[in-house]
Amino acid sequence: MSTDTPLRPADSASFGGHGDAGSERRPVAPVGGLAARLRRLIGVDEGLLAWVPEDRPRYTRYGALVFNTALVGSVSMALALTSFRSDLPGTAVVLAALIWFWVVLTLDSWLVSSTHGTSVKRWTLMLRFLLSILLGLFIAEPILFQIFDKEIRQEIAVGNEQSVADYRGMLVSCNPTDGASTSDRAECGRYQLKVVGSPAELARQIKTGTARAATLKAQVDELSREHDAKLATEQRLCGPKYWIWTANGRDVTITCKRARTATAAAATELAPYQRQLKEMTAKGQTLAAEQDNAANAYQPKLQRAIDAKTAQRAAALDTDGILTRAHGLKEVAESDGFALFLTVVLHLLLVCFDAMPVLAKLMSGATAYDRMLGRRFETSQRLYADELQVQHACARMEHEAQRYRVEQDTKDRMRRVQRRYQRAEAEYAAEERAELEARMNRILAARRA
Repeated sequence: MSTDTPLRPADSASFGGHGDAGSERRPVAPVGGLAARLRRLIGVDEGLLAWVPEDRPRYTRYGALVFNTALVGSVSMALALTSFRSDLPGTAVVLAALIWFWVVLTLDSWLVSSTHGTSVKRWTLMLRFLLSILLGLFIAEPILFQIFDKEIRQEIAVGNEQSVADYRGMLVSCNPTDGASTSDRAECGRYQLKVVGSPAELARQIKTGTARAATLKAQVDELSREHDAKLATEQRLCGPKYWIWTANGRDVTITCKRARTATAAAATELAPYQRQLKEMTAKGQTLAAEQDNAANAYQPKLQRAIDAKTAQRAAALDTDGILTRAHGLKEVAESDGFALFLTVVLHLLLVCFDAMPVLAKLMSGATAYDRMLGRRFETSQRLYADELQVQHACARMEHEAQRYRVEQDTKDRMRRVQRRYQRAEAEYAAEERAELEARMNRILAARRA
């Protein structure tokens, strides 16, 4: 039979079809080494590629592009970490760079491997190209920061100096040397300083202290009059006119004792107010003396406060943050036409470098390997559909055989039941006949007797 004829081994088929010993054989012998590993990065099937070895250099370079992109990405991450986080140890920087290398390598490997075959749509390639552009932009920024590092630092230094100068100018404007209040100026809300000993502050304190002292003096005068009245009442009730003579000598009346208690209570109540009034009077005199010298002493204090706030502001300004450096790069690009041109060119170069695998796929179109892979996909789909049909047919026949088996078993069981039923009916009929014959015999015997 024709199916018994042995097939020719696949690796012995000649490319030219002439069967001569010198013709090229397909598939060619497999190769290893670095080239095969680079192709494995982008998901190339070496067994299928052996049928079209002419595409091996192309896919080897695809793999090299993917590897180089991941390598540049790791270098970019290391540069970014050393620029923005100089306090990180070298081990952490190397570990982060290796992790980012693996992430970029995996992502680019997926982007390229998912384009193999002829069934890939153009719009999916465009989506992958856009994703490659985003990845390239992320990789490009740290490298640009390093290229324009000197210019960026100069721009940041100039910007920080201007910011500090503007801040100091607002402090000087919102804190006059005479200590006058600037609370009525809306722009001075964040720039007002509290410096002890300003003439205006001392004048405000003296005015406030004078008002409080006047109020307190009125309270003291009122309490003093009450105390004097109670003292006069005590002196009147405790005079010789109201003495009481007893066996132990002279004594005073209960009314006198009550008057003395009331006088002592009034004196106790008056004493804190008098002491407080004395302290306020002394403080007012001290503030008045300080006010005379405040004009000469306040200005150096204000200057030191402004210098301290200015130094604090300068220390708080960022010089290495990613947003600060990005703003510095923007200022550098806007201030110089060549810097802008170089920035745009480097962005485009790095973006195209990262998007080159997918871009090369868009430009080159489907290769022989892609067409073979597409046909294998189609063949696999047809074989799988045929396999499903075979499985379905086998399952259907198995179900039919099982159903026939169940039907025959049901018929056999029904026949057995029917036979048992017929046998039981015959036995019952035989028993009835035997019983009738026995009764008949008894009746005949009785009649004969």
